[in-house]
Amino acid sequence: MTDSIDGVEVFGPKTIPTEEPRERAILVGVQLPSTEWSVDSSLDELERLAQTAGADVVGRITQRLEAPNPRTFVGSGKVEEIASLVRALSADLVIFDDELSPSQQSNLEKSVDRAVKIIDRTALILDIFALHATTKEGRLQVRLAQNQYLLPRLRGMWAHLASNRMGGGVGSRFGEGESQLEVDRRMVRKRITSINRELKHLEGVRALQRESRYESGMFKVALAGYTNAGKSSLLNQLTNAGVLAYDKLFATLDSTTRTLKLPEGRKITVTDTVGFIKKLPTTLVNAFKSTLDEINGADFVLHVIDATADDRAVQIEAVEGVLQEIGAAAIPRIDVFNKIDLLSDDELSTLQRRFPHAAFVSAHTGQGIDELLRRISLAATSGERYLCVLIPYTNGSLVSLAHERCQIIEEKHADDGTELTLYVPTKFVPQFEPYALPEQTNGE
Repeated sequence: MTDSIDGVEVFGPKTIPTEEPRERAILVGVQLPSTEWSVDSSLDELERLAQTAGADVVGRITQRLEAPNPRTFVGSGKVEEIASLVRALSADLVIFDDELSPSQQSNLEKSVDRAVKIIDRTALILDIFALHATTKEGRLQVRLAQNQYLLPRLRGMWAHLASNRMGGGVGSRFGEGESQLEVDRRMVRKRITSINRELKHLEGVRALQRESRYESGMFKVALAGYTNAGKSSLLNQLTNAGVLAYDKLFATLDSTTRTLKLPEGRKITVTDTVGFIKKLPTTLVNAFKSTLDEINGADFVLHVIDATADDRAVQIEAVEGVLQEIGAAAIPRIDVFNKIDLLSDDELSTLQRRFPHAAFVSAHTGQGIDELLRRISLAATSGERYLCVLIPYTNGSLVSLAHERCQIIEEKHADDGTELTLYVPTKFVPQFEPYALPEQTNGE
């Protein structure tokens, strides 16, 4: 149900009965000349984020601006409009779609109502991350991003103590509030240092795990994509991983690596990573660096795309932007359009014509998975050495290595050993080359 108050779009409550009342939120979006997606599309996503965090969106306010207002982000008239709508709808939360500076947030709180929380997209995403982080590393990464976000905002949080002490005026501009502010700044900086130290240790452990995978010679595939594109579901479909997969934004934050046995018998690793999003805060990219490094360490990237998303092009651009930001843009990859079971035949045909080099799958039904595995197998073979070798029966361990790490085309048992025609990863060529049959070492 939709209504309006003074021309402002208002939504009927969408509450689900719970033990505690859900907060009532108003969303605020600004259309800037530099913005590449519509404010309505961005607010649709912000509404899903708010619902994921446990709030009901009861209204929206939008404004077109050439540039953000340095004091309140939106214009002064729009601030009054926000305050009026907050009172009319008994809202207790206002969420801005863009990141607010500490002074903008403080000025808005003074102008709207001190009892009403004013937060931005970054704070909302951090709140969702805090809800969904499960591993120690994930929780530390969220805490780091929260403290980095909090540090520059401490002044506004303690301003009321500085102004209220001794009734305000001369002699009260410094004192308890300022002292407490400095204490808290030191505490937050110390906390950031401590978290960074713990994360560095865990990053070292993760690096050793990655190095072990690299030394194993296994081909490494990473899943990257927009949040809720179905990466975890695809990992489950490929590897029977049993990873949590909900229809929620940021349902999983921690990277998960599983082994996948390709149809020809070769074993590779597949890693699921944290989902991306429009306007992904830099603090989050930095905090989740060790998790995102799983993408950088991959030989091949599957860019998982929600084929049903209305703003699919924007989501693709957002993912490509983050891959560029973390230095992973040059890694070979293919686009994998997921959820095709929800498309009509005509919609799927149109998508296939528009993206002829992409893969099209349904992680839910398994449609297209065999073709995707074939594409992965081709990628794993690319750049490898084609050899025909005769391995003595006394060197059975090398035959085992061939089965585990190489793609075997043909295997025959001769009188003096096992004859294998195979693709060998560059790392293992020196071990197989001494047994190569001379007339077949130059390729197919």
